[in-house]
Amino acid sequence: MESVDDVDRGLVHALHLDGRAPFATIAGVLGVSENTVARRYKRLLGAGVLRVVGSANGFLLGRTSWTLRIRCTPDVAAPIAAALARRPDTFWVHIMSGGTEISCNLQSHDTATRDALLMDKLPRSTRVLDISAHAILGGEPTEWSGLRHLTDEQAALLTPPPPKTEPLDLDDEDHALLSALAGDGRAPYTALGPSETAARRRLTRLRRAGVLVFDLDVLPEALGYRAEARLWLSVRPAGLAATAATVAAHPETSFTAVTTGRTNLVATVICRDSADLYRYLTERIGVLDDVHTVETAPLTRTVKRAGRLLPH
Repeated sequence: MESVDDVDRGLVHALHLDGRAPFATIAGVLGVSENTVARRYKRLLGAGVLRVVGSANGFLLGRTSWTLRIRCTPDVAAPIAAALARRPDTFWVHIMSGGTEISCNLQSHDTATRDALLMDKLPRSTRVLDISAHAILGGEPTEWSGLRHLTDEQAALLTPPPPKTEPLDLDDEDHALLSALAGDGRAPYTALGPSETAARRRLTRLRRAGVLVFDLDVLPEALGYRAEARLWLSVRPAGLAATAATVAAHPETSFTAVTTGRTNLVATVICRDSADLYRYLTERIGVLDDVHTVETAPLTRTVKRAGRLLPH
């Protein structure tokens, strides 16, 4: 496992705040040279500890995001997860519960593609025991505490202005740019379009509208966190909004969303170890009055995160 020090942790936090922040700006905040930041980023990237990816905000593009939960026999978990990860419309593909479950997010461009997967391809396997698909209705912003390292003053210097969150009509060049950034969110402007000026202008336009967001893929184990789990909660409808906001504010939470289905709130939490996860479930989730039931699935392996699956 790649070891990280304070400079690495500062770089991780900086890229979480702004995945496109210039190395010179990050270096100024961290008090080190630009070459040091560039060298550290290259080392962590090569070791698979982190990667910056550009993602499209599906809600602003009129797409519905789904979270899937697939129960299967352990012998097919790895190949099914790998097949799902190769799809361009899937993200956060996890093998869970010792290989008996798969979880992934699906954001198809059209309903026909989505329905072909949910009603034809996946049910065809005799070793797929059960499929539940939950449409994501909304979410709360989260900030997993494992990414934090900078002071509030340092973080303020790197935090970009909030987007306008307005829908845009995208053309072929927009889609090409989004596809390139899904593989490398820090790709140079010269690799994103026919000219550096045009690519910069197009990226800025998409980002200001909120259509383009930058995510930091980071390996929690490298930061000392070894217990990751997906939670499905059944919450009293009248308390759903308040409970979602409370769970999203927990320092252990890296993702949360309100969904359809027999459970109506899904979350991902990242803890130091199993004992820390136990404390989280009993002391944070267990005291929430509007939570009726909780199903916990420990993550065994992450096959795909936010960005496009890259060749090994």
